[in-house]
Amino acid sequence: MKKIGFVIPWYADNIPGGAEMELRGLTQHLADSGIELEIIATCVEKFGSDWNVDYYPEGIENVKGINVRRFKVRKRDTETFDAINYKFMNGIPVSLQEEEIFLREMVNSPDMYEYIERHKPEYALFVFIPYMFGTTYYGLERCLEKAVLIPCLHDESYAYMTSFKARFSKVKGMILHSKAEYELAHKIYDLSAVTVSNLGEGVDTELTYDSERFRKKYGIYEPFIIYAGRKDVGKNVHTLLEYFQRYIIRNKTNLKLVLIGGGSITIPETAKNEIIDLGYIPIQDKYDAMASSVYLCNPSKFESFSLIIMESWLCERPVLVYGGCDVTKKFVIESNGGLYFNSYAEFEKCTSYMLEHRDVSFAMGQNGRQYVLQNFAWDVIVKKYIDFFEKCCEK
Repeated sequence: MKKIGFVIPWYADNIPGGAEMELRGLTQHLADSGIELEIIATCVEKFGSDWNVDYYPEGIENVKGINVRRFKVRKRDTETFDAINYKFMNGIPVSLQEEEIFLREMVNSPDMYEYIERHKPEYALFVFIPYMFGTTYYGLERCLEKAVLIPCLHDESYAYMTSFKARFSKVKGMILHSKAEYELAHKIYDLSAVTVSNLGEGVDTELTYDSERFRKKYGIYEPFIIYAGRKDVGKNVHTLLEYFQRYIIRNKTNLKLVLIGGGSITIPETAKNEIIDLGYIPIQDKYDAMASSVYLCNPSKFESFSLIIMESWLCERPVLVYGGCDVTKKFVIESNGGLYFNSYAEFEKCTSYMLEHRDVSFAMGQNGRQYVLQNFAWDVIVKKYIDFFEKCCEK
């Protein structure tokens, strides 16, 4: 098999985003197994940076043994893009013409697209991740017969764009991470001519943890719920804060809520002693924190996978997820590794149950750990991906 090009808007060894972290792990393990590959990206630093700015120099850089080929970005009309993006974010109808403007004015690199088209014979496949960026939409156009899409699909307004429906039906292959994402993709797109498979996502299973070490380092000795991830509206973390505050008012408890990760959210003065925002902490401290918690809460409504849930299970702690997110809810049901809530009343009952039944909570955490080891360990995932790529090449 010739080399595989993995196309992503930005790439570095320290970007915390889900798709970025997934691609780092996947390409490293594929390279270790002998697959020839490279990363194709723009010169933009990361998602939260100015998409008009070339942060990295153009050309090839070796990042931890993998070549990253970067291309300059085209300047964009940020104001026009933001106006249309506002419509998507607020459920306002968007015309096909506005879709085209939206895609044209996000992160794009004509030099990248020209390179892909000119050098197609050198590659077995081009793998694009995630679905909603210009680098994916216009990059696919240049190599549909060799294109594999890892969409990281959410049930959100962008996924239903007419432009995506037309293009995604013509790719060579599509890789999904869960049964729920697989079902959603088939619901939205015509994939009758596409090789599609639910392969999951690789997880480093050799992590270690020490709950006592976390408590001593951070001085948190009370029982606590943990939230790990971006603190923004898109992750529904505001609902968790609201429900937690109601819980501590209604129940006589010394329970705390510990937040870790980037972003910012306003913590009410009345809850500053109960809600502890640690921000970014070392990854080992994150594992130690998970192992110390009563449970990890992922209230997100939109997930295609959830690495943070898998990590909590590897630390033998149960999870509580939002019942309106099919992906995380199905993970919980399949693994018997936690509970889910749809309302405050359910959140309260689930929290009290896990506090009062520590033996059952521990058993759910162990169930989750076995589920991860059986389905998402890297040796399992790498074999699935290689088999899938070979299948696409044969077709």
